[in-house]
Amino acid sequence: MRDFSNHPVLITGCSSGIGYHVAHGLHKRGYRVFATARQVEDVARLQAEGLEALQLDLDHSASIDTAVTEILSRTGGRLYGLFNNGAYAQPGCVEDLSREALRLQFETNLFGQHEVTTRVIPAMRAAGQGRIIQNSSVLGFVGLRYRGAYVASKFALEGLSDTLRLELAGTGIHVSLIEPGPIESEIGPKALPHFHRHIDIEGSVWRDIYKSELERLGNEPPNRWRLGPEAVLQRVIHALESPRPKIRYPVTTPTYGFAILKRLLPVRWLDRLQQYAS
Repeated sequence: MRDFSNHPVLITGCSSGIGYHVAHGLHKRGYRVFATARQVEDVARLQAEGLEALQLDLDHSASIDTAVTEILSRTGGRLYGLFNNGAYAQPGCVEDLSREALRLQFETNLFGQHEVTTRVIPAMRAAGQGRIIQNSSVLGFVGLRYRGAYVASKFALEGLSDTLRLELAGTGIHVSLIEPGPIESEIGPKALPHFHRHIDIEGSVWRDIYKSELERLGNEPPNRWRLGPEAVLQRVIHALESPRPKIRYPVTTPTYGFAILKRLLPVRWLDRLQQYAS
């Protein structure tokens, strides 16, 4: 096995799900992993599990600066990889989303990730190499009802990443997007507080839909298309280690399917299919 100990990797959003699994998976593979999380208790738990963990809150520039400065200090100014994973999903129909709800969704899912990225690029540029891996979604290129805030943040992440890739051409820094479909994680249950905070259920024309969605968010039904987070780990490994990492890594059958259908179907036909899938 190759020695990856001199390839430090920063991962955001490691408290659970994809970030947690990828952090442990890369650590076992020999990478020096800096696993970050927002809550101090999650950082302590990750440290107890043998990971080099730090607090990093994507909603606050000071937290980002403190974490990145500490990581670069520990590595002598080097960082090989960044896996931008931290995010949450704000449920709700578009007409019920306040400006604040959208702003907060973008603070975490786009602005925070962008700030981490711009902070580490100089270290990668100085080394003449680096891998920036953005965890997007199938909802980064197709929309689904009741998920407008999350969809908008992931569409924006894809556009920003495509532009960054063009601008970094020739620097040795590669930018890849991972596009998971349904993955085993806590994104549904963790969306509930945001739903209750920002959506007026009883005052909405969508209240009956919301009540059924609440049951789904609190207890995700079985889904034959859902894969474990190890499927994402395999894509992250390829994006870190391949001499020619892919620009996009679809994960799960629905992601592959929608990518093909978006190219083949008229928009209105795709609309009908997406309404059925919601």
